[in-house]
Amino acid sequence: MSIKILIMGLPGSGKTFFSEALKIELESIIGVHVDWFNADRIRKSYNDWDFSHDGRLRQAIRMGDLSAASQADYVICDFVCPLPEMRNLYKADYIIWMDTIDRGRFEDTNKMFVPPDVYDFRITEKNTAVWVPFVAEYLLKKKRRPVFDYQKETVQLLGRYQPWHAGHRALFERALAKTGQVCIMIRDCQGWNGTNPFTTEQVIENIKRDLDPKYQGQYEILIVPNIVNITYGRDVGYKIEQETFDEVIHAISATKIRKDMGLE
Repeated sequence: MSIKILIMGLPGSGKTFFSEALKIELESIIGVHVDWFNADRIRKSYNDWDFSHDGRLRQAIRMGDLSAASQADYVICDFVCPLPEMRNLYKADYIIWMDTIDRGRFEDTNKMFVPPDVYDFRITEKNTAVWVPFVAEYLLKKKRRPVFDYQKETVQLLGRYQPWHAGHRALFERALAKTGQVCIMIRDCQGWNGTNPFTTEQVIENIKRDLDPKYQGQYEILIVPNIVNITYGRDVGYKIEQETFDEVIHAISATKIRKDMGLE
Protein backbone atom coordinates (compact mmCIF):
# COMPACT_ATOMS: atom_id res chain seq x y z
CA MET A 1 0.00 0.00 0.00
CA SER A 2 1.30 3.44 -0.94
CA ILE A 3 2.16 6.08 1.64
CA LYS A 4 -0.20 9.00 1.02
CA ILE A 5 1.13 12.57 1.26
CA LEU A 6 -1.39 15.42 1.18
CA ILE A 7 0.02 18.81 0.20
CA MET A 8 -2.72 21.32 0.98
CA GLY A 9 -3.21 25.06 1.22
CA LEU A 10 -4.84 28.05 -0.39
CA PRO A 11 -4.66 28.55 -4.18
CA GLY A 12 -1.36 30.25 -4.98
CA SER A 13 0.45 28.95 -1.88
CA GLY A 14 2.90 26.89 -3.95
CA LYS A 15 1.38 23.41 -3.59
CA THR A 16 2.00 22.30 -7.17
CA PHE A 17 5.54 23.64 -7.35
CA PHE A 18 6.40 21.99 -4.04
CA SER A 19 4.76 18.70 -5.11
CA GLU A 20 6.72 18.51 -8.33
CA ALA A 21 9.99 19.27 -6.54
CA LEU A 22 9.26 16.65 -3.87
CA LYS A 23 8.46 14.03 -6.50
CA ILE A 24 11.78 14.74 -8.26
CA GLU A 25 13.65 14.56 -4.96
CA LEU A 26 12.10 11.24 -3.98
CA GLU A 27 12.38 9.61 -7.41
CA SER A 28 15.49 11.00 -9.08
CA ILE A 29 17.72 11.47 -6.06
CA ILE A 30 16.50 8.85 -3.61
CA GLY A 31 15.09 6.29 -6.05
CA VAL A 32 11.57 5.46 -4.88
CA HIS A 33 8.49 5.33 -7.13
CA VAL A 34 6.09 8.26 -6.69
CA ASP A 35 2.65 8.96 -8.17
CA TRP A 36 1.48 12.57 -8.17
CA PHE A 37 -2.14 13.66 -8.46
CA ASN A 38 -2.68 17.37 -9.08
CA ALA A 39 -6.16 18.74 -8.37
CA ASP A 40 -6.54 20.75 -11.58
CA ARG A 41 -5.34 17.91 -13.79
CA ILE A 42 -7.70 15.46 -12.09
CA ARG A 43 -10.67 17.83 -12.38
CA LYS A 44 -9.84 18.33 -16.07
CA SER A 45 -9.66 14.59 -16.73
CA TYR A 46 -13.09 14.13 -15.12
CA ASN A 47 -14.47 17.38 -16.61
CA ASP A 48 -15.65 18.30 -13.12
CA TRP A 49 -15.21 21.97 -12.23
CA ASP A 50 -17.84 22.03 -9.49
CA PHE A 51 -16.44 23.95 -6.51
CA SER A 52 -19.57 23.74 -4.37
CA HIS A 53 -19.34 21.99 -1.02
CA ASP A 54 -20.57 18.73 -2.57
CA GLY A 55 -18.21 19.16 -5.51
CA ARG A 56 -15.24 19.58 -3.18
CA LEU A 57 -16.27 16.52 -1.17
CA ARG A 58 -16.50 14.55 -4.41
CA GLN A 59 -13.01 15.71 -5.35
CA ALA A 60 -11.60 14.63 -1.96
CA ILE A 61 -13.15 11.17 -2.36
CA ARG A 62 -11.84 10.96 -5.93
CA MET A 63 -8.33 11.91 -4.88
CA GLY A 64 -8.49 9.33 -2.11
CA ASP A 65 -9.66 6.59 -4.47
CA LEU A 66 -6.90 7.36 -6.98
CA SER A 67 -4.30 7.32 -4.21
CA ALA A 68 -5.62 4.03 -2.81
CA ALA A 69 -5.40 2.40 -6.25
CA SER A 70 -1.78 3.45 -6.74
CA GLN A 71 1.01 0.85 -6.66
CA ALA A 72 3.73 3.45 -6.07
CA ASP A 73 5.84 3.67 -2.93
CA TYR A 74 4.55 7.18 -2.26
CA VAL A 75 1.54 9.11 -3.54
CA ILE A 76 1.61 12.91 -3.55
CA CYS A 77 -1.78 14.59 -3.75
CA ASP A 78 -1.94 18.38 -4.03
CA PHE A 79 -5.27 20.13 -3.62
CA VAL A 80 -6.73 22.86 -1.43
CA CYS A 81 -8.66 20.45 0.85
CA PRO A 82 -10.14 23.43 2.75
CA LEU A 83 -12.28 21.67 5.38
CA PRO A 84 -11.51 19.03 8.04
CA GLU A 85 -14.20 16.71 6.67
CA MET A 86 -12.40 16.67 3.31
CA ARG A 87 -9.08 15.85 4.96
CA ASN A 88 -10.80 13.06 6.87
CA LEU A 89 -12.14 11.68 3.61
CA TYR A 90 -8.69 11.67 2.03
CA LYS A 91 -7.02 9.97 5.04
CA ALA A 92 -3.42 11.06 4.43
CA ASP A 93 -0.50 9.38 6.14
CA TYR A 94 1.33 12.73 6.14
CA ILE A 95 0.02 16.28 5.74
CA ILE A 96 2.11 19.19 4.46
CA TRP A 97 0.36 22.54 4.90
CA MET A 98 1.56 25.26 2.55
CA ASP A 99 0.90 28.27 4.77
CA THR A 100 2.76 30.81 2.64
CA ILE A 101 -0.05 33.29 1.94
CA ASP A 102 -2.85 34.87 3.99
CA ARG A 103 -5.40 34.94 1.21
CA GLY A 104 -5.81 33.14 -2.09
CA ARG A 105 -7.25 34.43 -5.33
CA PHE A 106 -10.72 32.96 -4.77
CA GLU A 107 -12.79 34.65 -2.07
CA ASP A 108 -15.18 31.72 -1.60
CA THR A 109 -12.22 29.46 -0.85
CA ASN A 110 -10.74 32.01 1.56
CA LYS A 111 -14.00 32.14 3.51
CA MET A 112 -14.40 28.38 3.83
CA PHE A 113 -10.75 27.46 4.46
CA VAL A 114 -10.14 26.04 7.95
CA PRO A 115 -6.44 25.76 8.90
CA PRO A 116 -5.56 22.20 9.90
CA ASP A 117 -5.07 21.34 13.57
CA VAL A 118 -3.01 18.29 12.65
CA TYR A 119 -0.15 18.34 10.17
CA ASP A 120 3.40 17.07 9.82
CA PHE A 121 4.89 20.17 8.19
CA ARG A 122 3.74 23.77 8.05
CA ILE A 123 5.67 25.46 5.24
CA THR A 124 5.67 29.23 5.74
CA GLU A 125 8.01 30.27 2.93
CA LYS A 126 8.33 29.32 -0.72
CA ASN A 127 11.83 27.92 -0.41
CA THR A 128 11.84 24.46 -1.97
CA ALA A 129 15.65 24.26 -1.99
CA VAL A 130 15.58 24.16 1.81
CA TRP A 131 12.31 22.39 2.56
CA VAL A 132 12.08 19.66 -0.09
CA PRO A 133 15.27 17.72 0.89
CA PHE A 134 14.33 18.06 4.56
CA VAL A 135 10.79 16.74 4.01
CA ALA A 136 12.01 13.91 1.75
CA GLU A 137 14.52 12.73 4.34
CA TYR A 138 11.84 12.86 7.05
CA LEU A 139 9.40 10.79 4.97
CA LEU A 140 11.98 8.13 4.27
CA LYS A 141 12.98 7.82 7.93
CA LYS A 142 9.46 7.77 9.34
CA LYS A 143 7.28 4.69 9.25
CA ARG A 144 3.63 4.85 8.30
CA ARG A 145 1.49 6.15 11.15
CA PRO A 146 -0.08 3.36 13.22
CA VAL A 147 -3.73 2.54 12.54
CA PHE A 148 -5.96 1.77 15.50
CA ASP A 149 -6.77 -1.95 15.47
CA TYR A 150 -9.99 -3.00 17.22
CA GLN A 151 -8.76 -6.60 17.44
CA LYS A 152 -5.55 -5.66 19.24
CA GLU A 153 -5.23 -5.70 23.03
CA THR A 154 -6.07 -2.19 24.23
CA VAL A 155 -5.94 -0.18 27.44
CA GLN A 156 -9.06 1.77 28.40
CA LEU A 157 -9.14 5.20 30.03
CA LEU A 158 -12.46 6.47 31.37
CA GLY A 159 -13.04 10.00 32.58
CA ARG A 160 -14.72 13.39 32.24
CA TYR A 161 -11.55 15.28 31.25
CA GLN A 162 -12.92 18.64 32.42
CA PRO A 163 -10.47 19.71 31.15
CA TRP A 164 -7.88 17.30 29.72
CA HIS A 165 -4.56 18.21 31.40
CA ALA A 166 -0.94 17.13 31.90
CA GLY A 167 -1.96 14.48 34.43
CA HIS A 168 -4.22 12.85 31.87
CA ARG A 169 -1.40 13.01 29.34
CA ALA A 170 0.93 11.21 31.77
CA LEU A 171 -1.70 8.56 32.42
CA PHE A 172 -2.28 8.13 28.69
CA GLU A 173 1.44 7.62 28.04
CA ARG A 174 1.63 5.08 30.88
CA ALA A 175 -1.37 3.23 29.41
CA LEU A 176 0.03 3.36 25.88
CA ALA A 177 3.22 1.66 27.02
CA LYS A 178 1.21 -1.42 28.06
CA THR A 179 -0.26 -2.45 24.69
CA GLY A 180 0.56 0.25 22.14
CA GLN A 181 -2.94 1.65 21.82
CA VAL A 182 -5.51 3.27 24.10
CA CYS A 183 -9.28 3.73 24.01
CA ILE A 184 -10.16 7.05 25.66
CA MET A 185 -13.75 6.95 26.87
CA ILE A 186 -15.38 10.30 27.63
CA ARG A 187 -18.28 10.21 30.08
CA ASP A 188 -21.18 12.14 28.58
CA CYS A 189 -21.97 14.26 31.64
CA GLN A 190 -21.72 17.86 30.44
CA GLY A 191 -23.69 20.08 32.79
CA TRP A 192 -24.12 17.26 35.31
CA ASN A 193 -23.67 18.43 38.91
CA GLY A 194 -22.51 21.85 37.66
CA THR A 195 -18.84 20.84 37.37
CA ASN A 196 -18.55 19.96 33.69
CA PRO A 197 -18.41 23.21 31.70
CA PHE A 198 -16.69 21.78 28.60
CA THR A 199 -18.82 20.26 25.86
CA THR A 200 -18.02 16.84 24.44
CA GLU A 201 -16.73 18.49 21.27
CA GLN A 202 -14.41 20.74 23.30
CA VAL A 203 -13.08 17.77 25.29
CA ILE A 204 -12.30 15.87 22.08
CA GLU A 205 -10.63 18.95 20.59
CA ASN A 206 -8.49 19.40 23.72
CA ILE A 207 -7.39 15.75 23.65
CA LYS A 208 -6.50 15.80 19.96
CA ARG A 209 -4.66 19.10 20.28
CA ASP A 210 -2.48 17.55 22.98
CA LEU A 211 -1.91 14.09 21.47
CA ASP A 212 -1.71 14.72 17.72
CA PRO A 213 0.23 14.24 15.57
CA LYS A 214 2.65 12.29 17.79
CA TYR A 215 0.11 9.68 18.91
CA GLN A 216 -2.27 9.80 15.96
CA GLY A 217 -3.52 6.30 15.16
CA GLN A 218 -2.56 4.97 18.59
CA TYR A 219 -5.75 5.99 20.35
CA GLU A 220 -9.48 6.06 19.75
CA ILE A 221 -12.00 8.36 21.42
CA LEU A 222 -15.45 7.07 22.34
CA ILE A 223 -18.36 8.93 23.95
CA VAL A 224 -19.98 6.71 26.58
CA PRO A 225 -22.84 7.19 29.08
CA ASN A 226 -22.18 8.81 32.45
CA ILE A 227 -20.63 5.67 33.90
CA VAL A 228 -20.19 5.88 37.70
CA ASN A 229 -19.60 2.21 38.53
CA ILE A 230 -17.78 -0.66 36.83
CA THR A 231 -18.99 -4.05 38.04
CA TYR A 232 -17.73 -7.47 37.03
CA GLY A 233 -18.11 -11.05 38.18
CA ARG A 234 -15.56 -13.85 37.84
CA ASP A 235 -12.34 -13.46 35.82
CA VAL A 236 -13.31 -11.51 32.70
CA GLY A 237 -9.97 -11.38 30.89
CA TYR A 238 -8.90 -7.87 31.85
CA LYS A 239 -7.46 -6.01 34.83
CA ILE A 240 -8.49 -2.80 36.57
CA GLU A 241 -5.36 -1.00 37.73
CA GLN A 242 -4.58 2.27 39.47
CA GLU A 243 -1.43 4.05 38.32
CA THR A 244 0.66 6.09 40.76
CA PHE A 245 2.71 9.13 39.83
CA ASP A 246 5.01 11.59 41.57
CA GLU A 247 3.60 14.43 43.67
CA VAL A 248 3.80 16.96 40.82
CA ILE A 249 1.49 14.90 38.60
CA HIS A 250 -0.84 13.90 41.44
CA ALA A 251 -1.19 17.54 42.44
CA ILE A 252 -2.73 18.50 39.09
CA SER A 253 -6.38 19.21 39.73
CA ALA A 254 -9.03 19.71 37.07
CA THR A 255 -11.15 21.47 39.68
CA LYS A 256 -8.38 24.03 40.32
CA ILE A 257 -7.85 24.45 36.58
CA ARG A 258 -11.54 25.22 36.10
CA LYS A 259 -11.46 27.74 38.95
CA ASP A 260 -8.35 29.41 37.49
CA MET A 261 -10.22 29.66 34.19
CA GLY A 262 -13.17 31.29 35.93
CA LEU A 263 -15.48 28.37 35.11
CA GLU A 264 -16.42 27.58 38.71
